[in-house]
Amino acid sequence: MSQFVQSIIYDNGAVTILDQTRLPEEERYEVIHDLAQAIDAIKQLRVRGAPAISLFGGFILVQEAFRTIGTLAEVKQELLTVSAQLLATRPTAVNLRNVLDELNQLIVSATTLKELPVRLEQKALELYQTDAKTSRQIGVHALELFESGDRVLTICNAGSIATAAYGTALAPFYLAKEQGIPLSVYASETRPLLQGARLTTWELQRAGIDVTLITDNMVAHTIKEKNITAIIVGADRITRNGDTANKIGTFQLALLARAFGIPFYVAAPLSTFDLTSLSGDEIEIEERDAREVTQLAGKVTAPAGVAVFNPAFDVTPHELITAIITELGVIKHPSVETIEQTIGQQIR
Repeated sequence: MSQFVQSIIYDNGAVTILDQTRLPEEERYEVIHDLAQAIDAIKQLRVRGAPAISLFGGFILVQEAFRTIGTLAEVKQELLTVSAQLLATRPTAVNLRNVLDELNQLIVSATTLKELPVRLEQKALELYQTDAKTSRQIGVHALELFESGDRVLTICNAGSIATAAYGTALAPFYLAKEQGIPLSVYASETRPLLQGARLTTWELQRAGIDVTLITDNMVAHTIKEKNITAIIVGADRITRNGDTANKIGTFQLALLARAFGIPFYVAAPLSTFDLTSLSGDEIEIEERDAREVTQLAGKVTAPAGVAVFNPAFDVTPHELITAIITELGVIKHPSVETIEQTIGQQIR
């Protein structure tokens, strides 16, 4: 059984996170004391990964529920306001919205002050356990698509520290390790914040999984020279037709996969699907601080005043995706019809 680093720990009302901005140099944990600190932790990417952010947001709402005082109506309104503030922190990923929607329903339906925080806590813990099970199932289905000796490329970090357990795109590698199946991972560094270099290589190396780091501009050459057999990535939002938002740089990997004739897989739980959006054209793409591009580790790397475009995500059209891997199974050639068939919902 794989041993995972827990990036979010909830214990009797206390929320602790692994500060992912300090990796790989320091494995430091931070106790979250209030809403302002929690919002800052999300915005500054100390907690990150769409599933992890959603679980963290749920636990913060629980924490606020236990400490908020007033009449039932006043507490409900305050908690719904807190929920809205949490939701506004990361506009692209949909998992946070889905978790908060579930908890908001419990807030609205609560009939006593005593039951409200207890019910929220029970649901948040249930969602955490569900995410852990979901991650493993994604790994089971993904591993069926690989063969012993495959060399697989990934970007960003979609591993255990981005979820409750195995991760999404990295889940099959943990399971392969457990079963003695040799797989090699090539991790693209993921500029400008280097989540692939700082987080994915740290996590996989720690687990004893064969991983090689490359820079982002080495991808095409690496696919050719190292005989990469597949690309697998995570997702922050998947629309009804299968268009997928993920970390910036993902779209170009899909184009390269098509050019080289290798499969391009997206691994994500059902909570990442946004069935209210028809296509990727409707996804709001978060743009981040220019200093992430003009500085590296605090050192200025660009001339003062230069114009900067810094989108945090891009959208991969469903036509470029070989399959989407969920906890329910593999959706080949994603479209409105194939997604509907797999997840069992009418989404037209």
